[in-house]
Amino acid sequence: MAQGVLIYAEAREGRLRKVTLELAGKGAELAAKRGEPLAAALLGSGVEPLAKVLGEHGVDVVYLADDPALKNYTTDAYARVLTDITRAADPALLFLGATAIGRDLAPRLAARLGCGLASDCVALELGADGLRATRPVFAGKVVAEVGGFKGSPCVATVRPNVLPPAARQEGRAAEVRRVTVTLDAADRRTAVAEVIKAAGEVVDLAEADIIVSGGRGMKGPENFGIIADLAKALGGAVGASRAAVDAGWIEHSHQVGQTGKTVSPTLYIACGISGAVQHLAGMSSSKCIVAVNKDPEAAIFKVADYGIVGDLFQVLPALTAEVKRLREG
Repeated sequence: MAQGVLIYAEAREGRLRKVTLELAGKGAELAAKRGEPLAAALLGSGVEPLAKVLGEHGVDVVYLADDPALKNYTTDAYARVLTDITRAADPALLFLGATAIGRDLAPRLAARLGCGLASDCVALELGADGLRATRPVFAGKVVAEVGGFKGSPCVATVRPNVLPPAARQEGRAAEVRRVTVTLDAADRRTAVAEVIKAAGEVVDLAEADIIVSGGRGMKGPENFGIIADLAKALGGAVGASRAAVDAGWIEHSHQVGQTGKTVSPTLYIACGISGAVQHLAGMSSSKCIVAVNKDPEAAIFKVADYGIVGDLFQVLPALTAEVKRLREG
């Protein structure tokens, strides 16, 4: 009989993604309510030390698939191994982060396991009929609560930054169960030849607590420097609207919106962004939204917590200077 909660412990470059610790916190909470254990599936190469970190953040059992074949993420290999782990663990609930990898894996897992999937969730709770998931729909215009999942486990992906991370309990340990990785030809159809990192970006946009985004109002690629200056002063990341990306002013990896990344930072500063529904779909769950636009009728002001009506080329340098002054003081 299915029991317990299983989370996918996504890691990158030898470190757990922030969303993994957020899932551990919620997973431990729901597992405790059910009186059942919290488990984590840890896949990769050279990731064994991360099992200790998971144990210190509330995980009871770690299914460790540490193998050179899993050094780089590929859809077929990871889907195969994670499916095998899920069948062995037989959890009632399975959570993944709504990252690029989580969004790729979750529907494949649900299809292979014959169960339901709630994607891009912002809240998870237990109801009378089992898991109740809250998720934005229709480009963020409506928030839906879904439940009554068919099959087992109930699979859900959760947006980064919407849940508090699990508190560290120094010395706490998890039981480690090693998983033998066996891949056939179908699981090796693709291979990563090379990983090329984008230059200059220090903070991951999807997990950033602060994001400063520029839109059509930036007028050109040369002006994104003032966006980067403010983001650096705040310790945040640089984002952009689709209009700026389509114009070739900045790489697509910075795009926030329905066809870009969905983000939920503590602070989102929208500069020269009109507030098209496609952009709002990607950032409307931000905890605090600040808009800078010279048009007082811009739609972005309808969702902003704070609005500055003015020329961003005057406002942003002044704001950056003030942030630096406060930090230095």
